[in-house]
Amino acid sequence: MLTLRDLNRATLARQHLLDRHEGDVTDVVHRLAGLQAQEPRPPYLGVWSRLAGFERDGLHAALHAGTVLRATMWRATLHLVTAADFAAFRPLLAPVLAAAARRFDGYDAASVVAAAERMLAERPHTFNELRPRLLEEFPGANDRALGYAVRMLTPLAVVPTEDRWSFPRDPAFGPPGLVLDAEPRPQALVERYLAAYGPATPADVQAWSGLGGLRPVMEAMELDRLAGPSGKELFDLPGAPRPGGDVPAPVRFLPDFDTLVLGHADRTRLLADAHKGLVTTKNLRVRAVVLVDGFAAGTWQVKRSGRKATLLVTPFEDGFPRDAVAEEGLRMLAFAEPDAATHDLKLVT
Repeated sequence: MLTLRDLNRATLARQHLLDRHEGDVTDVVHRLAGLQAQEPRPPYLGVWSRLAGFERDGLHAALHAGTVLRATMWRATLHLVTAADFAAFRPLLAPVLAAAARRFDGYDAASVVAAAERMLAERPHTFNELRPRLLEEFPGANDRALGYAVRMLTPLAVVPTEDRWSFPRDPAFGPPGLVLDAEPRPQALVERYLAAYGPATPADVQAWSGLGGLRPVMEAMELDRLAGPSGKELFDLPGAPRPGGDVPAPVRFLPDFDTLVLGHADRTRLLADAHKGLVTTKNLRVRAVVLVDGFAAGTWQVKRSGRKATLLVTPFEDGFPRDAVAEEGLRMLAFAEPDAATHDLKLVT
């Protein structure tokens, strides 16, 4: 039976949060099966916490080369994924994305997609540009619904720019120029998920991907079956890392909407139930967290005032190890705010 600490350490090992990965940025994005990317900067910080010697230009170059894409993927949200994973898994997610598009009605989906594809073949468009053009062809429709339908039903990637974090506030979308796999394999998705987030239940895989009906798929695969700390059956890849709960876990900073914080139906392997409300806000923003001894021990944010950058850390409980947190946090802050003249850390109580 795995203890909670065993489960925590197994997942951290696969996330490269015990030891940073020695390799390139595309390999890390592949190993994590993508990073949440609603906003441009957080994925850079997520990679920084997981990749040894990471510099901004590495991910920037991969995005411009097209080996890494920012696109609508898991849970119908924007992620950074490798081009190969987009081609492999975007077709598998098509039913999930189509179901999301059905939240709105009042338009013919096939006609809207055809119109959008015609417009996007001219050049990439921002959605602020695309929605008015669609509304001209579909008068009376909800322009937001039209844009959302295109985002869900059309395989698109965000076009990178020379902005510091590779994307502007209002980015353009365009076809990625890839041939999508004709035969999606849910088994491949399960394997990739367990390699990055396991051991896990089918509900965990669904919470991360948005794709349901995976229990029979997982039961038919040759996977290890383990007893978790709550008694639930967990599935895992044979030979996957399970280093044990006594392995030390260094302080790590995870950005807003980090893929790991959102990666399970049962998040207690990382985040205690008592602290959930301190991380996920009422408007569904997921705050950045600091990991101490492997578990979320507080939230953090950066405050910029002129040339001064301050890392504000809010601990969940007393006994917070300020010195250890400051050592890692100030390194992260220097990466996040490279043009600041001074970097400081402040505990908020």
